Amino acid sequence: MPSPISELYTQQRSFFSSGKSKDIGYRKKALKKLKRVITQKEDAICDALYADFKKPKFEGLVSETQFVLSELQYILNNVSFWARPKRVSGSLSSFPSKDWIQYEPFGTLLVISPWNYPFMLAISPLVGAVAAGNTVVLKPSELSPATSKILLEIIAEAFEPGHVTVVEGDAEVSQELLSLKWDYIFFTGSTRVGKIVYKSAAEQLTPVTLELGGKNPCIVDDSASISVTARRITWGKLLNAGQTCLAPDYVLVHHSVKEELITAIKKSVQRFYGEDVQSSPHLARIATKKQYDRLKKMLTDENVIWGGEYDDKDRYIAPTLVDSPALDSELMEDEIFGPVLPIYTYTTLQDLEGFIKRYGKPLALYVFSKRKKFQDHLLGNYAFGGGGINDCVIHIANKRMPFGGVGNSGFGGYHGEHSFYLFSHKKAIVKKPFLLDLPMRYPPYKLSDRITKRIKHLL
Repeated sequence: MPSPISELYTQQRSFFSSGKSKDIGYRKKALKKLKRVITQKEDAICDALYADFKKPKFEGLVSETQFVLSELQYILNNVSFWARPKRVSGSLSSFPSKDWIQYEPFGTLLVISPWNYPFMLAISPLVGAVAAGNTVVLKPSELSPATSKILLEIIAEAFEPGHVTVVEGDAEVSQELLSLKWDYIFFTGSTRVGKIVYKSAAEQLTPVTLELGGKNPCIVDDSASISVTARRITWGKLLNAGQTCLAPDYVLVHHSVKEELITAIKKSVQRFYGEDVQSSPHLARIATKKQYDRLKKMLTDENVIWGGEYDDKDRYIAPTLVDSPALDSELMEDEIFGPVLPIYTYTTLQDLEGFIKRYGKPLALYVFSKRKKFQDHLLGNYAFGGGGINDCVIHIANKRMPFGGVGNSGFGGYHGEHSFYLFSHKKAIVKKPFLLDLPMRYPPYKLSDRITKRIKHLL
């Protein structure tokens, strides 16, 4: 007897085969309905985010619901243009001809979303997939149950059965989903689980986008405005209580301004959250007990120079500064994903290289400096997904730019038009008339080798 998931999978396949989702008018109608439903349920979504890990409503609006609504409207405004076939120049080998690229959906997609931004990181890729004409099965994280529940309600209200569907469940459900043959898989989460997803997809020759993480360096030289730098680093690090894949993971500060930066970060935390940080309504909590215990363990025997307090009942970890932990410590083994910030000093560019290259290609790199030569050196010499000069995290907000990683931090960029193209197969088409059929292409071949080699310059 087929399992509920296999029956759902068959339903998705059948819906895509009907051709309904390929119609651009149908796609836009579905996305407009999704926008209405999200708008109607926006307060309930924020309540769910708070229930899961006390996410402040302002952060829920800015980084989750309004982020999605803005991208949704941008896609609605432009998807008809993106979906048009794009003419390209022909070549001598196909002369005379019309050549174009035609965009078509991959088919039935699986989107697996994480717990740290449980609404935005579920809906944002889903919107791009629907805009491109695909059907979607969404598997939200079981670690954010309140948000998962409201996602189920929203999708059921906004989409026809078979077009987009939510499947709730734990790791076993994910494994069953991954055992099926999808036309595309989009995964956001840890590098460890990303490898499992990639391996499953490889067995089915399924294309994949992996949005992972990494140890994002934040470099501060002695020309930076320290007060502004501290405010921006503190905001980027403590947004969502540090549970942001783009958050600064560690700071490399020029030795001459280290103490000034530490003092300024302390002042920024107190300005943002008050003297009693735990009682502030503006700082989220650690989303899961497993993640909370992991962070507590990381701080064991480290040189905590500020913060370090915690509360087991509240899953609260205070904003914490750690001075120069060992590079092979648990704190520096993987991305921290919490409100803990290691601070190191450097003197030369060679010092920086030893740090940054040790941890591979991060999802983001940030540099705070007034020196263009210094900025250009860092941007040109290190590979990373994206980043910022004199700010952090905000590059994700521009829906006209792709967001994604490189190497261990993932691959494939999305948002806005980049989502549409990511979830579309680019089909190359050449159309020729029956006239002017050049005989030189057919055997017996009569052109000399010398002439044939010269033709390549015209192709």
